[in-house]
Amino acid sequence: MRIWKNSKFTTNVIIFFLLCVLSVAFLVPIVLVFINSFKSRLYISSAPFAIPKGEMLVGFENYLNGVSMSGFIPSFLRSVFITVASVSLIILCTAMTSWFIVRVKNKFTNALYYLFAFSMIVPFQMVMYTMTYIVNTMNLNNIIGINFVYLGFGAGLAVFMFAGFVKSVPMEIEEAAEIDGCSPLQTFFLVVFPVLKPTTITVSILNVMWIWNDYLLPYLVLGTDNKTLPVAIQIAMQGAYGATDYGGFMAMLVLAIIPIVIFYLFSQKYIIRGVIAGAVKG
Repeated sequence: MRIWKNSKFTTNVIIFFLLCVLSVAFLVPIVLVFINSFKSRLYISSAPFAIPKGEMLVGFENYLNGVSMSGFIPSFLRSVFITVASVSLIILCTAMTSWFIVRVKNKFTNALYYLFAFSMIVPFQMVMYTMTYIVNTMNLNNIIGINFVYLGFGAGLAVFMFAGFVKSVPMEIEEAAEIDGCSPLQTFFLVVFPVLKPTTITVSILNVMWIWNDYLLPYLVLGTDNKTLPVAIQIAMQGAYGATDYGGFMAMLVLAIIPIVIFYLFSQKYIIRGVIAGAVKG
């Protein structure tokens, strides 16, 4: 018994040490970006690990230059709109689809479920050229149309998670709502959807972090006319012949990271809860 306890203690110490190493590996790049955002761009490449001081320190000059050069405010507002609209569309459509798939059991719904599950394993790079052609043909290459593109790419994981949770919702509460005179839509929005709150929050968090940080899809769909924040930062900070303004680049990265970090810190406790809630057999 004593040997088993010692072995368990050693295992826990090793796991703790590995987690600390991984935490440092993830945090160091973020800390370096923050430190270098206050340096003169001449010193960023020559002394990337040095603490900014003396002539190396430029204060908030990089932030002011970056905001003015990148069109930060319009791009920020555009990213907020696309993120909120896309996530809302994904939540609404996939929750209803999952409820339909679970409650209406036939060959069509089974095939639909596996189609959504299969879409999760298809890399975006495999379909991006075809997707770009279809989007342009259907005139979805604008800040409204891109929300439906995100719906298509985000539906797979969302349906998979929602369907797992819907299986745990008792049919009795839906039957009681039907007896009380609720239509199918009323049953879903008044009875089923409130019960889906844990998974809804989890799906929202995952999609917000994905859409807010996404660079490639907005660049392909919207181009440079309606730039989202990642696209605006990249284009504004990239000079001719590779002469990148790394100071402004680092400053804009910090400003772009802050909203998503705040959002994640307030919402992280719901992620594990929602994933566990959706891990239902049947």
